[in-house]
Amino acid sequence: MLTVVTFLPLAACVLLLLVPPGVPARAFTWVWIAVATADLALVIALWAGFDAGGGLQYEQRARWMPTAGVGYHVGVDGLSLPLVAMTCVLFLAVAVHALRETRRVRSYVCLFLFLQSVCLGLFVAQDLILFFLFFDLSIVGMFFVIAGWGHGERARAAALKFFLYTFVGSLVLLLGFIGLYLAADPHTFDLVDLARADPLAGHGTWAALVLLAVGVGLAVKTPTVPFHTWLPPAHTEAPAAGSAILAGVLLKMGTYGFVRIAMPLLPGSWREYAVVFLVVGAVSAVYGALVALGQTDFKRMIAYTSVNHMGYVILAVGAAGMLAGTDAQARSLAVTGAVVQMVSHGLITGALFLLSGVLYDRAGTYAIDAYSGLAAPSPRFAALTVLAAFAGLGIPGFSGFIAEFQIFTGSLASQAVATAIALTGILLTAALFLRALRQMLLGPVRLPPTVRTGGFPDLAGTETAAIAPLLALALVIGVLPRFLLDVIEPASRTLVGLVAR
Repeated sequence: MLTVVTFLPLAACVLLLLVPPGVPARAFTWVWIAVATADLALVIALWAGFDAGGGLQYEQRARWMPTAGVGYHVGVDGLSLPLVAMTCVLFLAVAVHALRETRRVRSYVCLFLFLQSVCLGLFVAQDLILFFLFFDLSIVGMFFVIAGWGHGERARAAALKFFLYTFVGSLVLLLGFIGLYLAADPHTFDLVDLARADPLAGHGTWAALVLLAVGVGLAVKTPTVPFHTWLPPAHTEAPAAGSAILAGVLLKMGTYGFVRIAMPLLPGSWREYAVVFLVVGAVSAVYGALVALGQTDFKRMIAYTSVNHMGYVILAVGAAGMLAGTDAQARSLAVTGAVVQMVSHGLITGALFLLSGVLYDRAGTYAIDAYSGLAAPSPRFAALTVLAAFAGLGIPGFSGFIAEFQIFTGSLASQAVATAIALTGILLTAALFLRALRQMLLGPVRLPPTVRTGGFPDLAGTETAAIAPLLALALVIGVLPRFLLDVIEPASRTLVGLVAR
């Protein structure tokens, strides 16, 4: 079942490439919507049959490169299933949004179908080389999305910077994986076997170097300070759909790697150096919000809030490694909050990037001071932007509040100072969103001179259909989070137990 979920989009991509010329462009997009809907339906079926206390489920194994200790091993647990579901939801939203795309539609659709398979493959992978394969292929797919459908020559430069940064990070990550493989006896890349064996226990310096390699490789992808510099230009120059997937899904590959690989496979080193991750998380949270506050470009501002929100995740996983002055319940709460934050950020920031794309489509600029009074000509756009902004700053009633409340509550028990510092990021995020909303939505109507005759049209039906469900799901999680927490919490307790052994 998991193999079907993972490779169904890729199979559709291959079939679309074989379709002869002359087929209407929109037909390709409708096929993408159908495939994304089918994939989401399959994931809902997986969720319905998932036993929250049953550990790793829906496992599939096959021999791949047995002499090298590499196998095809997939499965999901409470840490990965929510991210698989979020990935399918976000790709379906982007598929609906793509109904307005007119440039090289077949290639555009096939690239996103390829990316969907790659993203799903990473979240279900239970083998380090399989994980690395999907990790690297995501870089290739997103490079072509940014370079091919971004904003001109600047997009190609941003795509190159994105590729070089993240590719170097992936090579460092691979070195860490090889270090784990060499320490295991017998040699293996299997995640389950490595977690059970803890091969680097007692290997002080060697284990620290492996954690350094794994941590840097994942930090580049997350991205955390100081490895974040590729993110703002990549987001600013990418098409709206590309930014939504980059922020909503690809950044989670880094944070998911921490809870799937770094923490359970290197528990001793994680405990020893957890304070480093705490500091990095707190700094990223505050720095991302501060720099976002200084932006005059709406899309670039949203990009920096991703650094802020991912900083909260790193803070939480760092706190989960601090055994002194805390208990297992607090550490488990921090991990649960980190996973909920990954899901919440994917939904809310995905919606924000799609909304930012509306500005560029109508007027060709993301400059905040180029707009004023947009609530009058485009009330639907204004309403959804306000909802997304308040959801992004963690207002109660939305998923962001559930995530951040758990992160701060779980982290405060052992690291009050770092948590208090990171908490200021919420105030800064509130300030930057309120400033942007006041400037763009209120007051007399003012539009850039690039706006065509007819003013600023409100959201089209397809745009609303793509964005509104993401915010509706964030609202459902914020009001009725039990269906999500029941899946995550048992896996969080298991992870905390592995770290503490």
